[in-house]
Amino acid sequence: MKLSEIRQLSDQELANKLSDARQELMNLRFQVISGQLSDTSRIKITRREIARFETVLRERQLAQEGE
Repeated sequence: MKLSEIRQLSDQELANKLSDARQELMNLRFQVISGQLSDTSRIKITRREIARFETVLRERQLAQEGE
């Protein structure tokens, strides 16, 4: 997802997407260990997606504290 798309999500949707991405990362790590994952670049992509979600959540939290 692009950052502009992420910013349009509600807080609840963003939290759900973050949870799903963390679950996907865990599954990818298990697949690497068991030798089932051939495209290891998906781990990097998922980690960056998690970082984007957390960044937007933190921006919103700081904006609320500033008000």
